[in-house]
Amino acid sequence: MKPEKPYALALDIGGTKTAVSLWKDGRDLIKKRSFPTEGGPDAVMTKTVEIVDGLCGEASVGRPAVSALGISCGGPLDSVRGLVLSPPNLPGWDEVPVTVMLGEKTGVPCFLENDANACALAEWYWGAGRGYTNMVFLTFGTGFGCGLILDGRLYRGACDLAGEVGHIRIAENGPPGYGKRGSWEGYCSGGGISRMYAELTGRTETGKYICEAAERGEAEAVEVIEKSAFHLGRGLAILIDILNPQRIVIGSIFARSEALFRKTMEEVIAREALAASREHCTVAPAQLGELLGDMAALGVALNGVRGTSGN
Repeated sequence: MKPEKPYALALDIGGTKTAVSLWKDGRDLIKKRSFPTEGGPDAVMTKTVEIVDGLCGEASVGRPAVSALGISCGGPLDSVRGLVLSPPNLPGWDEVPVTVMLGEKTGVPCFLENDANACALAEWYWGAGRGYTNMVFLTFGTGFGCGLILDGRLYRGACDLAGEVGHIRIAENGPPGYGKRGSWEGYCSGGGISRMYAELTGRTETGKYICEAAERGEAEAVEVIEKSAFHLGRGLAILIDILNPQRIVIGSIFARSEALFRKTMEEVIAREALAASREHCTVAPAQLGELLGDMAALGVALNGVRGTSGN
């Protein structure tokens, strides 16, 4: 028997671009549209509803067939009340009730999660975390965020701030990140890698460029990546000891350049983590690639319908 509501909508709100997509049976992308995140929350919500109407119309999908609309957005936010709370990459989005706004205009149940939690859900449902009940997802992109799947459910913490591992000070006088010198984000993010490289060479380059330079054997780039890999392993050992996960999934820079990080990272984990916990945990690159952002929002919709999230 086919489900009554086989379709879901996914909304990925980014600082520069917003994407709306329509999915069927929890895995099949039907249609997608993107637009610049401009004009403030009212303009973005209005454009989103316009695109939702267009996508459903083009696919001949009636609203009663849509189970939910999932929203992935950078934090801070209040997922329970559906509020976006002044994210640094969305100026002017102050206590915006996105789930109420979109729910009223679309007639579809709406659910909201921060982007790291949303990515964790996507990799848990469809990617490298599939089949595990205790999984950690790390973004390792522009910043260093974390989503936690513990005992088979998303863990948000007391005020939606669980998993802010980038703020952990992992060295006394390291590069700055997340407003703190020596933070894990200072070592393990695109911005952190770029700052370390600039301190060493006087040149500002992207994390992608530096990884490519390291692959070519450029000494300065290799030194920076080795430092990042060392502190990645140190931080992972802490997570392994505290959370005892079965799987740690890492996205973006690690997923693209795993070979640069793997050896040093594993050597540090072997020295630092408890043997039993280490042996029960594998570290893997994210699998969803370019679809991760869209499937992250889809994961929020599915998680909301299933009602499996909580503290």
